[in-house]
Amino acid sequence: MKYLSPKKGFLGIDAELSRSPQVIVVPFGLEKTVSYGGGTKNGPKEIIKASHQVELFDEELNKEPYKEIGIKTLKPFSIKNKIKSALDQLSKINEDILSTGKFPLVFGGEHSITPGSIKPFTEKYDEITLLHFDAHADLRESYQGEKFSHASAIKRCLDYKNLKVVSFGIRNLSKEEMDFYNNNRDRIEIFWGKDKQTWDLSLLDKFFKKRNVYITFDVDGFDASIMPATGTPEPGGMLWEDVLPIIKKVCQISNVVGADINELAPIKNFNSYNFLIAKLAYKIISYSFEFKN
Repeated sequence: MKYLSPKKGFLGIDAELSRSPQVIVVPFGLEKTVSYGGGTKNGPKEIIKASHQVELFDEELNKEPYKEIGIKTLKPFSIKNKIKSALDQLSKINEDILSTGKFPLVFGGEHSITPGSIKPFTEKYDEITLLHFDAHADLRESYQGEKFSHASAIKRCLDYKNLKVVSFGIRNLSKEEMDFYNNNRDRIEIFWGKDKQTWDLSLLDKFFKKRNVYITFDVDGFDASIMPATGTPEPGGMLWEDVLPIIKKVCQISNVVGADINELAPIKNFNSYNFLIAKLAYKIISYSFEFKN
């Protein structure tokens, strides 16, 4: 694998670290099935660019987490043209990263990346739980004739029989998706966006305690007031203060083994949205490694 220099990679770190990196950032700007607004192919490079403005000191954890973690970023590379080939390509990349005991952090691209990204985790672990942030359930069997559509991302993940999913922020789905959810309640739990004021986070123990967990974060899970830079924005979403306690708690009680962040469609000259996602990425890996022991 070829890597960017630390100064050009995620967080723009000025010097090489003495320790071996534990996190590998994978820029994977796949954009094949977007159905409303476009631009997700530019998400990875803008997240990395914005990350150079993120303060490396975390006042909550009272440290500079990157020094204890070590982070390297893959050089941008050509993505396969056909969507299934692209997902197989991403699976192989994550398989190689996992084989060296490292943590893949994938920047999409559209949400269709997740079934490819998570495949090697389903092969490595007997069971895997997907922590899913999104406005949409993504449980369609296919959308506009494509079974690997972004609108089918979680349905494709559930094709792996050893996977369960817990979704937060869902507030837009079809009757087909609702029927599938009701018929598969043993594998799918949804914390609805409409109920966020009364979410009982003590239930996280039931779903995540001592489990192997992969996080997928579709940025339209955030409310459109703070995250309009996405192809399918939706009102009634989560704020920063809603999201962090969930991620922190899950990292405290489970073994978070990988993550992806997807569906950022950057808006020219509105860098605050890119920065929000860059900081989210840093918090995910900071929490993941802070509580690993």
